[in-house]
Amino acid sequence: MRQYVFTLILTAAVTLALSWGVWRLSLRFKLYPGIRERDVHTTPTPRLGGIAMFLGIVFALIVSSANPFFELIWVDPALMWSLLGASALIVLVGVADDLWDLDWMIKLAAQFLSAGIIAIGGGLQVYALPLGDLTVWSSWVSIALTMFSIVIVMNAVNFIDGLDGLVAGTCLIANGIFFVYSYVLVRDTGASTYFNLATLIAVTLIGACAGFLPMNWNGAKLFMGDAGALLLGLLMATSAIAITGTLDPALLDPETIGRSQLVGAFLPILLPLAVVLLPLLDFGLAVVRRLAAGKSPFSADRKHLHHRMLDMGHSDRGAVLIFYAWTSIVGLAVLLMYLGAREDWPGEYRLGIVFGVVGVLACLVVTLVPSRPRRRAASEALPENT
Repeated sequence: MRQYVFTLILTAAVTLALSWGVWRLSLRFKLYPGIRERDVHTTPTPRLGGIAMFLGIVFALIVSSANPFFELIWVDPALMWSLLGASALIVLVGVADDLWDLDWMIKLAAQFLSAGIIAIGGGLQVYALPLGDLTVWSSWVSIALTMFSIVIVMNAVNFIDGLDGLVAGTCLIANGIFFVYSYVLVRDTGASTYFNLATLIAVTLIGACAGFLPMNWNGAKLFMGDAGALLLGLLMATSAIAITGTLDPALLDPETIGRSQLVGAFLPILLPLAVVLLPLLDFGLAVVRRLAAGKSPFSADRKHLHHRMLDMGHSDRGAVLIFYAWTSIVGLAVLLMYLGAREDWPGEYRLGIVFGVVGVLACLVVTLVPSRPRRRAASEALPENT
C-alpha cells in the first residue's frame, strides 16, 4: 500500500506544478478560445490542463518502471508502451480540438485509433465476462468489444465536462472507489499483471485529479479540456477492462469468494459501471436526444444533466457537489456489496443495499429540491407575463 500512496502523492505533486505552469504559459501566449454559447463560465479560460495531467501520469508510470514493486507490470512492456502511445495520441487530438475545434469525425477516428492501439498493439482485450463462465468467442469480437467500450467511456466522461471541478472531482471519487475494489480483489484472487495494472492506473488517476482540482475548482483558472477528459475516460476504461475482461470466471465461484451467486457473478461488472454511471447516463441521454432531433450524436448542446441542474436553480458549486454525492453513493453501495459478499465479512451484501437505498433517496431529495434562495431569485428574474 505504501508504494501506491507514494505514486499518488508523486502524481498529484507533478500534476499540480505542471498545471500552474500550463496556466501561466496559456495566459502569456493567449492560448484560450472565446466563450461559446453553451459555456457556463463568462471569462475566457485556458483549456490545456489535460497536458499537465497527461505529463503527471506519464512521469508516475515511468518512475514505476524502476520500482521493484511494479516490475511484474513491466516484464512485458508492450502493453504499457501501447497505453502511453494511445494516451499521447488522444491528448494531442484533444489539445488540437481545444485550440481549433476539430470536426467530430476526426476526433471519433482518433478515439477508435487510440482504443485499437491498446486492444491490438497492447493485447488488452475483453476475453471473458464473469457471467456464468461466458467467454468471447472470436478474437475480432473481443477487439471490437474492447474498442467500443473504451470509446464509449471516453465520450461519456467528456460529455459531463461542463462545470468547474465536475470531471476532476467525479473521476477522483470514482477511481478512489475502484482502487479499493481492485486492491481487495487482487488480495482475494491472487496477484497478476493485469490486476496490478488496473490498480496502478487507478491510483495515478486519483493523483492526477487531486493535483489538477485546485486549479479547476469553482472559479477555475484552468480547464482540462477535451484532452484531459478523453484521457481520463481512456484510462478508466482500460483499468476496468484490465480486471473485468481478463478475470477468470472460475475465480468468482461463490463457494470460493462469496456468499451469493448473484453478487459473485455480477459485481465485477457492476462496480466498474457504477463508478461511471452518471457519465454513461448523460452520454446515453445526449445521444438519444440528438438523434431524435436529427442531429449528430456528437453535436454540442446545453441540455446535459449539469445544465438541467443549473436550470432547476442549483448553483454551479451545488450541482457539482450533487454529482459527487451520486457518484459516491452508487459506487460505495456496490463496493459494500462486494465486501459484504466475501467470506470474512459478517454482514453479507445487505449493508450495501441499505446504504444504496438510503443514499439514493437522499440524493433524489437534494437533486429535486434546489435551495430556496436560488429558486426565489430565479422566479423574480422571470418576466411578469411568463
